Order: sequence, then structure tokens, then C-alpha cells
Amino acid sequence: MKNYKLAITLCFLLFSSAVYAQSSLKPAIKCNYLLYLPEGYNNSDQNFPLLVYLHGKSHRGNDLNKLKGYGLPRLIDKGNNYAFIIASPQCPDTTYWARVNWFDSLYSDLTSKYRIDPNRIYLTGISMGGYGSWQAALDFPDRFAAIVPLCGGCSDSTDLCSIKDLPVWTFHGTKDNIVPIHETEYIVERLKKCGSNVRFTRIENAGHDITSEFENKEIYDWLIQQKKY
Repeated sequence: MKNYKLAITLCFLLFSSAVYAQSSLKPAIKCNYLLYLPEGYNNSDQNFPLLVYLHGKSHRGNDLNKLKGYGLPRLIDKGNNYAFIIASPQCPDTTYWARVNWFDSLYSDLTSKYRIDPNRIYLTGISMGGYGSWQAALDFPDRFAAIVPLCGGCSDSTDLCSIKDLPVWTFHGTKDNIVPIHETEYIVERLKKCGSNVRFTRIENAGHDITSEFENKEIYDWLIQQKKY
């Protein structure tokens, strides 16, 4: 039996005049998501770490089954077990993760329903989700204990020093012809100039499809060691 629970609300955009009145704020978005609960969750009263997974562009829409095509949702669907609560939201096909505020609504929904440790909230994503991971860290620099962006970039590089103390492990293929590796190299260089200990793994001779990295147990072992306080 799968460990998924499907959020029943339809994914929709919540635009408000207040958002548009302030250019620094992004339109709020509420999404359906897949949810994984770790073994032992129902037999415990403890709080659990949360890992949010952001998919790439091809998985946008309103069909959660699409998310199981690759990445963490696919591995969960195959029966893999993890020590985290894992939420995999789905982005509408009319926008991108980095352009909207998807986090507030998701976080509010998850923390109202599940026992989540606020000091161990992690974020990972690939391609469009990699961009979303970088941007969400900049938008909410005090929320995450660590992030793992894969083959992404960041259009807003001006505030990178605001996440210099955030543990980051980022991955990129050296032969990526969709999102060139210099997108990640630039961010890493900027972060290091700010004093960050960012961890960067170049995957030699790999293109844009580096979804197999989600099978790397070392990533999850590293994440679980990161804690805000």
C-alpha cells in the first residue's frame, strides 16, 4: 500500500489587490500535493523533519500522478522509505515555482495537520524545481534548515548573501544543455564570496537529466544532520 495521501483541494491561484500593490510580494498559490509519512509516524507523538520536493517544468498541471514520473515521488511510489515527512506540491501549468509564493499556503496546511519539527524543514528540487529551491530560500531565508537544488539557477542574485549561513548542497551536470552549469557556478561563486560553505557537486559528463541523484542516500543522511537550532 502506498504511503501517499492526496490533498483534495484543487490547485488554484489566489491573486489579491494587496499583492499587486506591493511589487516586492509575489502572487500566492495553493496547490495539491502528494504526501509521504515515514514509518512509525502514526505510532509516535514526536515531531518529524519535513522535506519539500519541487518538480520540473514537465510535471506542471493538475494531475498528481504526473509527479511519479521521476524524482522523489517516483522513488516513494516504488516503495522507498525515508525518515522525513515528504510533501510534493504540483505547480500550475500557467506559472513557475520561482514566480509565485507557493510556500506559505503549503506550510500552513502541513503544520496544521501533521507533526512537523520547525527547526528541520528542508527543500529540494530539480530543473524548474531547482530554480524554485534557490528562490524560496531567498524569499524565506529563516524557514529552511538546508536546501538541495539540482540543475537550477536563480534570477535574483542580489540577495544571495542573505543565505550565506544556510547549508546548501547543489548538483549540476557538466554537459547540461538545458540549464548550463554556469548558472550554478555563478551562485556558488557569489555565496563563497559571502563566506558560505556551500557544497557543490559537478556531475561529470551528465546532461540535464540527473534525477538519479535522488537515489543518493548520502543526500538524505546529510540533510537529516542539518538543524536550525
